[in-house]
Amino acid sequence: MAENSIHVQIVSLRKIYQTRREEIEAIRNVDMAVHEGEFVSILGPSGCGKSTLLMAVGGLLPISGGSIAIDREEVTGPRRDTGVVFQSPVLMPWRTIEKNVLFPIESLGLRIADYQDGAAALLEMTGLDGFADNFPSELSGGMQQRVAICRALIHNPSLLLMDEPFSALDAITRDAMNQELLRIWQEFQKTVLFVTHSIREAVFLSDRVFVMSPRPAVISKIVDIELPRPRTLEIEETPAFNVYVAELREAIEG
Repeated sequence: MAENSIHVQIVSLRKIYQTRREEIEAIRNVDMAVHEGEFVSILGPSGCGKSTLLMAVGGLLPISGGSIAIDREEVTGPRRDTGVVFQSPVLMPWRTIEKNVLFPIESLGLRIADYQDGAAALLEMTGLDGFADNFPSELSGGMQQRVAICRALIHNPSLLLMDEPFSALDAITRDAMNQELLRIWQEFQKTVLFVTHSIREAVFLSDRVFVMSPRPAVISKIVDIELPRPRTLEIEETPAFNVYVAELREAIEG
């Protein structure tokens, strides 16, 4: 890919947490270049700093060294061109589904009326158009996470950060959500950084997978996933898919 297509550039990133007793080096020296419209997964053992890296890219966590740039602009805090989907939906129980989706618009001080049609379109696209006036407690876990994705997309960010968004779902719902996510990604052509513990999920979704080492984290391997798109769940039964799974498992265990 051409140099000018780089969307997210991470150079020599370090993150140190200061506890009462000691400094903990979470990330030692991470370099990443993510291209515009690319779907990249970040994979690694528990506690290796995957979520820390993602929150730093989102401007939600200060860094200890190095730099992060989006479209060649240094990240110094949260940005309007970035959407974040967390591990749990984090919906406000007293607000309807429509009002949860529109919450970022309120936070940014934008005119709600200008985005109501967009919210309706997102809910329709994710199969939630009949639930705009419902409350979160009236929806299943998978439906709530779809609301969280709509909320992250409502202000049309160019970059979508996703921190293990389907980890709490059962296997069948998780498979359905992965297919839904690929459909949304292909529809909107966003750049996606996706944190996961699941090797198979990473292979199914990604253009590339970055493997992080145990703490203090570095990037230990980068794997290009050269599987055809669009992808369906049947691809997980192919020899090519399982070769990638084995390669990534070896990288993590090694």
